[in-house]
Amino acid sequence: MENRKFGYIRVSSKDQNEGRQLEAMKKMGINGRDIYLDKQSGKNFERANYQLLKRVIRKGDILYIHSLDRFGRNKEEILQEWNDLTKNIEADIVVLDMPLLDTT
Repeated sequence: MENRKFGYIRVSSKDQNEGRQLEAMKKMGINGRDIYLDKQSGKNFERANYQLLKRVIRKGDILYIHSLDRFGRNKEEILQEWNDLTKNIEADIVVLDMPLLDTT
């Protein structure tokens, strides 16, 4: 089965524009239906669409996030989620504005 590309976008408030992040994801060839968007604070990972994404992402899939601060705000929690995705689920993560963090 082919590996899938997913995008995760978070904007902190209802009025913040996700257009720039969306555009960047589409440039990476990610299908619109595989892009998950949450419009809420990054203080924790209790976000509906992020949790949904975690249920569908599989080993070998690639998750694209625009930048680490879009992923979350709490360093410990970011690390925990990062490890969960890369070590437990065995998916890869690409941070578009930080190529050094690319795990692929």
